[in-house]
Amino acid sequence: MAIGNFFSKRSDKRGTEANALGRDVIGKADPRRLVLLDDFEAADLGWFWATDSQARLIYLSDNAAAQFGHDAEQIIGRQLSELFILDRNEDEQEGRVQRPLPFLLRARNSISDLEVRIANGERYDDREVWWSISGKPQFDDEGNFFGYRGSAKDITAVRESQRETGRLAQYDSLTGLANRHRMTKRLTSILTAYKAAKRSCALMMLDLDRFKQVNDTLGHPAGDELLKQVAQRLQRIIGGTGEIGRLGGDEFQVILPDIEDRGRLGDLAARVIQMVSQPYSIDGARAIIGTSVGVAVAPFDGIETEELVSAADLALYAAKGGGRGQYRFYSSELKDGAKLRRQIEEDLRDALSQDQLELHYQPLIDARSHEVKSFECLVRWNHPERGWVSPGDFIPIAEEANLISALGEWVLKQACKEAASWPVDLGVAVNVSAVQFGNADLPLVVKNALQASGLAPYRLELELTESVFIGDPATTKDMFQSLKRLGIKLALDDFGTGYSSLGYLKTAPFDKIKIDQSFVRGATEPDNNNAAIITAIVSLANALGMTTVAEGVEAVDELELVTGLGAKLIQGWIFSKAMPQAEVLERLDSGQLKYEAHGPAKHRADRISMFRRIGVIHEDHRYEAVMRNLSKTGARIEGILDVPLGTDLVLDLGGGQLAVCKVRRSEGPEQGVEFEVPLISDGADGLCTRHRISPYMLAAAGMPLAALPPGHYQMPHSDRSKSPPRFLQIDLTSDKARKER
Repeated sequence: MAIGNFFSKRSDKRGTEANALGRDVIGKADPRRLVLLDDFEAADLGWFWATDSQARLIYLSDNAAAQFGHDAEQIIGRQLSELFILDRNEDEQEGRVQRPLPFLLRARNSISDLEVRIANGERYDDREVWWSISGKPQFDDEGNFFGYRGSAKDITAVRESQRETGRLAQYDSLTGLANRHRMTKRLTSILTAYKAAKRSCALMMLDLDRFKQVNDTLGHPAGDELLKQVAQRLQRIIGGTGEIGRLGGDEFQVILPDIEDRGRLGDLAARVIQMVSQPYSIDGARAIIGTSVGVAVAPFDGIETEELVSAADLALYAAKGGGRGQYRFYSSELKDGAKLRRQIEEDLRDALSQDQLELHYQPLIDARSHEVKSFECLVRWNHPERGWVSPGDFIPIAEEANLISALGEWVLKQACKEAASWPVDLGVAVNVSAVQFGNADLPLVVKNALQASGLAPYRLELELTESVFIGDPATTKDMFQSLKRLGIKLALDDFGTGYSSLGYLKTAPFDKIKIDQSFVRGATEPDNNNAAIITAIVSLANALGMTTVAEGVEAVDELELVTGLGAKLIQGWIFSKAMPQAEVLERLDSGQLKYEAHGPAKHRADRISMFRRIGVIHEDHRYEAVMRNLSKTGARIEGILDVPLGTDLVLDLGGGQLAVCKVRRSEGPEQGVEFEVPLISDGADGLCTRHRISPYMLAAAGMPLAALPPGHYQMPHSDRSKSPPRFLQIDLTSDKARKER
């Protein structure tokens, strides 16, 4: 309805009122002014509206009314606030705080550029149309309020542009995932709300292993494409379970609301590692990367954003330190571990220059004759203060600190030198990292080591992992050819753990394939597919003319299995651990080339030996005990006398971990217990419970709400009087008691 026609006659009472008020709205405008206003409305530069004292619409520009899917005549008389949709959630998310229209109308406040979404029914389907409206309350000469006069304009395009700008500010332009700013904002919002609702939220931190090598060998555009594909894989794995963000570079973060089950989180982390580690095709080139994952859970590991992120970061750092391609849950001990890693890095630099490193050798045994055929050299570090430092601790640190090339060169030279002094013509295998393999000087380093030691080239074998295929195929092929021209042998180590294609085996000149111990472990158990995998690997190696080695064989049943499946060589503790050079020389000088198998008859779930103080809860009493070993299904404890078989106990393993168990064996102060719910892997070499005591429960019992500190927690007892303790506790932690045992 144009302003010029606003005085059209109406037959009903509402129309009469509208005409009367319309004269007030228009005032003494002359015809020329009315024409200008009509042209202004027709051009959609803006529209006009007016209400009566009851906030009912008495005028609306025709073009404005058309956006509702009606004529102006059908809109007149409706409450102004009914024409718009209140959308507070979006305003809050976009950071806008404004009074709603009904409040402003009731308070008779002026309205200035209020953004509202029109209730346009089915006219535009799902399309949102937004207006900016302004208006002022009108009063007559006696001060009586008689309605609003106002204007409106369509700001849909402007708002969509602002929304896109806001989206770009919160999302990563390369992958489309949330960026660091949005993830921090979301995590803070979730933790604040969940703290009040006593809910949990898990946080995963991950970065890509060997991503830098893709950038360096294939170029940054290939690296960008790889990041996009990683983001797509993460979205397929996580789905609607959580929100994924890219923090920058090759760092990703995943927020997983309402998940605190570490079994479920461990399975998810393992799937992430497996899927991300599958090969990528980028512009015809093939790239292989991996990932490491750190996991922290609120409120157990942190209740504030910075605290939880720091915990997940420490867990990620520990996962990378464990050899990469692993996940790790946060524990309070990791703070001390981070300090230790920094100290180890400093000490490792000194160790290389001060001859603190030495080589030990593990034999590779013929599966049929049990005679030694070669040795694999393994670097060992006898720290002057800490004693023996595990390679699993210092090798990853050497990689991160760019010491791996210097360390690898020292190992190669020393291994050739020591093997050359053996009285028997046996081969020696040396591990070569992907970083070393990517160095164009590697053939020269190998050649110099052979010449300096006098070792025959055919006696040297370099063990490589599938990660060497990450680079440019042509460069990789050239490196293989350069190494083979030296007359040495090549072995593919840890076969099957890189999740890579078998295509490279057609051209890679390997002499040997080593079946990773993860396939040997558990292969004898019912309903385990590892035996079928070993069979397939052996058949593949035979077809390609390669020798197979079964790694990590420890039990007699494992030895019989892999031998029966056709593995040619056996490596594992069932024959021998790695031994120092002096012991190798002693055996070889005496002609002891045959090894006897020594090990348990059957493989059983790994048990971790330890001497660890724990709490034992029975009825309403708590006892102190010592745990001597631990497996997923049970433990051996000492410290409580004569506990009957079948007694139900709860082991307090620290850090809020309670394990319900039943006594299955009892001899004096020693008990063997079976867990009601098996423990799970902590992502490294340890075990943990799926669930923990909730900090909310501790807070309800009087403790301040905070992340779980290390140690044990005395849970509140009921008001009923305690019964006498049923068992006698013995202190086995004293030096005297330990010596007596």
